[in-house]
Amino acid sequence: MVDTQEIEVIRAAKSKISEVDFDNLPFGKVFSDHMLLATYENGNWSRGSIRPYGDISVSPAMSSIHYGQSIFEGLKAFKSESNDVLIFRPEQNWERINKSAARLCMPSIPKELFLDGMKQLVDLDRNWVPTDNDCSLYIRPFMFATDPFLGVKPSDSYTFMIITSPVGPYYSKPLHLKVETEYTRAALGGVGFAKAAGNYAAAMLPAKIAQDQGVDQLIWTDAKEHRFIEEAGTMNMMMVIGDTLYTAPLTSTILPGVTRDSFLTLARDAGINIKEESVSTDMLIESIENNSLKEVFGVGTAATTAQVQKLTFKGKTYDLPAVESRTISNSIGGLLLDIKTGKATDNKGWNTKL
Repeated sequence: MVDTQEIEVIRAAKSKISEVDFDNLPFGKVFSDHMLLATYENGNWSRGSIRPYGDISVSPAMSSIHYGQSIFEGLKAFKSESNDVLIFRPEQNWERINKSAARLCMPSIPKELFLDGMKQLVDLDRNWVPTDNDCSLYIRPFMFATDPFLGVKPSDSYTFMIITSPVGPYYSKPLHLKVETEYTRAALGGVGFAKAAGNYAAAMLPAKIAQDQGVDQLIWTDAKEHRFIEEAGTMNMMMVIGDTLYTAPLTSTILPGVTRDSFLTLARDAGINIKEESVSTDMLIESIENNSLKEVFGVGTAATTAQVQKLTFKGKTYDLPAVESRTISNSIGGLLLDIKTGKATDNKGWNTKL
């Protein structure tokens, strides 16, 4: 266990906030004044410290560099109209990072260190939380193995950190996605459900090929047959066919997104018919051709709700229904954002208020 009251706080000598143009925030390139760092050695976590954001020193033989024991999370904090800072569902991210840790033979992170440490860090840098509706403070907890050892085995030592970044929208326009039928994001029994760094590295080449073809991102299909829709880029995929909202069921290939769960919860409350089942590429294309496909969109922490305007499959590009006509993604996505920013009542107790 960790007593977060004992977390050491070393304040930055001078804030960098005056150097930031909050009207033009790129995603993930600007970082707040402080970061949290804790180490795991001999079966125990250190008390941790909050210190000025900056570079860290690592061994060239550090095992996470060579063997990939590296995991992360992503969540956001928003500024309400009453100037409260609202962190959206951080406990779900704590639970998920520990599922990722278990899959990669890494130690679990104590709840007190993850949640209370995060709250102290965000509260210290609360002035970095943007006030614009389309902006937020992105929170990145992560853990990596640190043994200076060139041998394939789980590390005995680890570092856990949290950094924060004021961000604007991840996607600035509706997307053009390509259905990927050659490369694979994840296979059954693998680590697709974990937020492991290697998952994202493996996706970069096929994504770059698609982008070179004028496509924004990929729709991933199953590894065995490339017949069933799984995820969209770094998001969970959702489609409205007829009056039913479809999304892939949670298996070992699907990341259990917090935004996915939140969106589905609100959709069920609204009486929307939901099917968590696999949609084949045949069913998807047929629904486009017979005009029963009403909406295609991705949901995720970074993107929130990202509309898909064009879809390419086997060299043919399809225009999808107009974004303004999409009742489910617009209404539920709007409600979800209003809850995050404190404009709608948080009946679920999802927000942690600072």
